Amino acid sequence: MELDGRRFLIVTGKGGVGKTTVAAAYAMALASRGKRVLVAMCNAKERLSTMFGSDLIGTDVIAIGPNVWAVNMTPEVALEEYGQLALKSKALYSLLFDNKYVRVFFRAVPGIQEWAMLGKAWWHSTERRGDGSSKYDVVILDAPATGHGLDMLRVPKVIVDVVPPGLLRRDADRAWALFRDAKQCGVVLVTLPEEMPTTETIELASALTKELGMTIARVVVNGVLPPLFTHDERERLETLAVEITDTGTSALASAHARAVRERVQADSLARLSKELPIEPAFFPLLFEDAATPKAIKDLAKRL
Repeated sequence: MELDGRRFLIVTGKGGVGKTTVAAAYAMALASRGKRVLVAMCNAKERLSTMFGSDLIGTDVIAIGPNVWAVNMTPEVALEEYGQLALKSKALYSLLFDNKYVRVFFRAVPGIQEWAMLGKAWWHSTERRGDGSSKYDVVILDAPATGHGLDMLRVPKVIVDVVPPGLLRRDADRAWALFRDAKQCGVVLVTLPEEMPTTETIELASALTKELGMTIARVVVNGVLPPLFTHDERERLETLAVEITDTGTSALASAHARAVRERVQADSLARLSKELPIEPAFFPLLFEDAATPKAIKDLAKRL
């Protein structure tokens, strides 16, 4: 798997395309190769525990499977952890920051909540064990959906550009260098074989590469149907105007609908292959629940 060498993976895409499913599959696939993997979610409606059959995942890092750990970050807890790390004292942090006025101030600072979570995920990639080795070989950030996710990834660049030298800028500079290092970090774009998600994915890829200088490591098209019809058969079926009156026309109407969906899928896949810098990978449409350990294991095998 071509992502093996990278230490930080950012999984993002339009809402509802299956980002967490893809993050879970990559985590399981990498872990099966002996990697120690941390999945960091951003204040998410937590579903990862169902996919691994683990305990619910909160703001503390927990083990959810062999070689896999996870955390569901919130801005408030992430900011508190960052403050304690920066000041190297929980008591000093409480003295300076544990009051409602300072908390209101930090909530009002543009980008600080996004940086608290993104910075926490990055910090986990720097953690070491007692023998000096990395605590996690790979950190997978299950990032917010497209617009919010892009805004989050812009934050360290803004900090580097405008914040005076100091601890905040130093850490943002280190994180920003990692995010732009193609050997260490890559973005995994997740989409569906449909018109709107395809368009949004192409636009997101352009912003990530041209504006932020980040590397698209993989494009995963989720929910791909196996084609039943040839191109000519699809064209003929699409021309049919079917009014359902009996079993025969009902079957024909179903074939018409399937042909339309296959055509949209084929057009979407062609656009992605043409306009993105990397050939897409495909996850099949699962007709059973994808949020199960068995389904994630099956998807991981495809990687």
